[in-house]
Amino acid sequence: MFERFTKAAREVVRGAAEHAERGGAAAVTPEHLLLALLDGQGTRAAAALGRLCPPDRRPSLLSALSDARRRAGLSRADAEALVDLGIDVGAIVARVEETHGTGALAGDRKDAGRRSGRRPFSREAKSVLEKSLRVALARKDREIRDEHLLLALTTTGGVVAEALADHGVTYAAVDTALTTAAPL
Repeated sequence: MFERFTKAAREVVRGAAEHAERGGAAAVTPEHLLLALLDGQGTRAAAALGRLCPPDRRPSLLSALSDARRRAGLSRADAEALVDLGIDVGAIVARVEETHGTGALAGDRKDAGRRSGRRPFSREAKSVLEKSLRVALARKDREIRDEHLLLALTTTGGVVAEALADHGVTYAAVDTALTTAAPL
């Protein structure tokens, strides 16, 4: 499938792996794909993100991702469902962080600088890559471009899609931004 990726899409995948390595993550996740898309410049996805989530709003997006990481990757919907069962995720996070330090549930590694080499892609990140192919095919595109990765991220569910939607970056909004954008 990777041979169908354009240069820009490949750069997103490489950038995601670099974000994972810099952060000491055990695997590349959808969050890393989003961070790499946010790094992009001069592509259709970068233009759409620039319109929908301009640089002055990105700290809020990054903060939402950080908050989700602190909740061990649980979305707000997951946390609310647990509240209905009498489980207060916020209280659990506070207790764990009180005992083990801030970010203990985030999966941050203490030996982040020691591990190098290729990071595997998480199941969720693989799902995004597969969905990007489906998005490209549905749009009758022969190649997978970075905007297909962005569109796929908006439809996969989970914390990345939730954070994007909270910032106005939905499938429909990205599709509109791409449709009205001048071709690059």
